[in-house]
Amino acid sequence: MQTARVGIHAPDPITHAGLRTFLGARPEFTVVAEAPPENCDVAILATDQVTSELLTVLRRWTSNGGGVPVVLITNDLRETDLLTLVECKVVGLLHRRAASGDRLVSTVVAAARGGGIMPPDLLGELLKHVERLQREVLAPRGLNASGLTPREIDVLRLMADGWDTIDIAEKLCYSERTVKNVIYALNNRLNLRNRAHAVAYALRTGII
Repeated sequence: MQTARVGIHAPDPITHAGLRTFLGARPEFTVVAEAPPENCDVAILATDQVTSELLTVLRRWTSNGGGVPVVLITNDLRETDLLTLVECKVVGLLHRRAASGDRLVSTVVAAARGGGIMPPDLLGELLKHVERLQREVLAPRGLNASGLTPREIDVLRLMADGWDTIDIAEKLCYSERTVKNVIYALNNRLNLRNRAHAVAYALRTGII
């Protein structure tokens, strides 16, 4: 694995210095200047509790960095903040009391490789939130967790297989106009340029 560039943000200067010294001594990492994430491969945020101010920082990072994974180390975390944290690219969660050196390293390495780690109790709560979101928000609108309808996914799969509009319409028992409307609505909602872009997006995000 290549050395991962790690940025550290901690309001407490002692915590910041400790993390910088520990991670800087590890061969897996290069500690860069203070996060935000546009300067690094993984951003580490250590704080006593998740506050509205901290969520503002994370939202700003998401806006500016566009997808750099975040590892959050905290003493206090409300279950109601879990979905917001995931939306803000938090892929690693560590309780401060359980953040041993080895556990911190494995979490940061996983984040750098595109994975994620969180305590089992928090993972269970996150899954409950996702299930409730699917049941109460998405399903009533005919959507799934990808934000697409089953019909849109079917059309995307056939487009990826190289089928043209007429063939897709015959396969799905739709009119040609319906298929064109599905593709237009999908591209418009997701700001996609054309069919090839739509297929690439679906493949990249794992929708198909």
